[in-house]
Amino acid sequence: MAAFNIFPTTTGAVVFVAYTVLCVNQGILVTLSQDEDGKYSYSTTTVVILTEALKMIASMFLYLKDSNFSSMIAEIRTNWKVGVLYIVPALLYCLYNNLQFINLSNYDPTTYYILLQFRVVVTGVVYECLFKRKLSRVQWMSLLILTAGCIVKELGHQTKSKSGSNETNDDSSSSSFSGIRLNMALFLMVVQTLCSCIAAVYNEYLLKGKFQKAKEGAGAAPLMIQNMFMYGNSVLCNVVFLAVKGELIQAVQLNSLRSVFQLKVVVIMLNSSTNGIVTSLFLKELNAILKTFANALEIVLTAIVTFFLFGTPVDLYTAIAIVLVLAALIAYNTNPIQNQPQLELKKDGSQI
Repeated sequence: MAAFNIFPTTTGAVVFVAYTVLCVNQGILVTLSQDEDGKYSYSTTTVVILTEALKMIASMFLYLKDSNFSSMIAEIRTNWKVGVLYIVPALLYCLYNNLQFINLSNYDPTTYYILLQFRVVVTGVVYECLFKRKLSRVQWMSLLILTAGCIVKELGHQTKSKSGSNETNDDSSSSSFSGIRLNMALFLMVVQTLCSCIAAVYNEYLLKGKFQKAKEGAGAAPLMIQNMFMYGNSVLCNVVFLAVKGELIQAVQLNSLRSVFQLKVVVIMLNSSTNGIVTSLFLKELNAILKTFANALEIVLTAIVTFFLFGTPVDLYTAIAIVLVLAALIAYNTNPIQNQPQLELKKDGSQI
């Protein structure tokens, strides 16, 4: 791995590729699950709750694969304080998902996704604050180039929208950057961005046992136990939010449950659940900064894959975005954040 300094181990490289592929798969699978009119024939809220529950169950079985039930209960009792802390990222991700719908109603899709790309830079700021670790100039430069690449990709959508008709051009102009002002809509957009960044970095902080080392001098709780905490809290937060919105009963009705038992929906839930486990491996083995690069690669790879699957043209903006993202990766590779390998195993097969 000498040529790829960003990966401390071969495991890190495998996890990076797996995470990126699963993210690309998710977008394509969700698109394929839509009806001809672009709507869903199943309850998306039910899918969200069942997927989070599936992640928790998968984490439990992965832990029990090498341990017993008594050991699992003992670990939960020992690390219950960490479990309480996982309410924070679970709540932030839940807020993020709900604000997504609100903000998309306030902004046109192009403006929304352009504003969302600033989470790359915000992630760097949050990472410095939480880990008390300054990023180098090269690392900041790579993040700025990455942000530019993501913005260029989204500007391509705006250009296509404008070329549709003069009426669309007028609407797009009025709702694009000229329409961004300091109001409640922009405030909610900032909140959504912060939720995404803080949740990712804080999740990494917990997965690497920083809280336990700081408070108790102990190592991190087993990875799958932490995943159980994370997704258990996630199910709880989603249930509470649905109850507050008055949508909980509808989400668990028999018709809603039946609607998700289609092959295309089950595949979406399985892919998302697998990605949830891989994400925890990603944040434990690598870091939240590199995760922003994986997400950027997801954008450009999705454009390439949809070209071959659906014939979606790859325009100049996409080509420029690909070049910028690759340039950002090359720059970051010259001076990456160095992590100690996190997934080394003891002789008995348990994680260090």
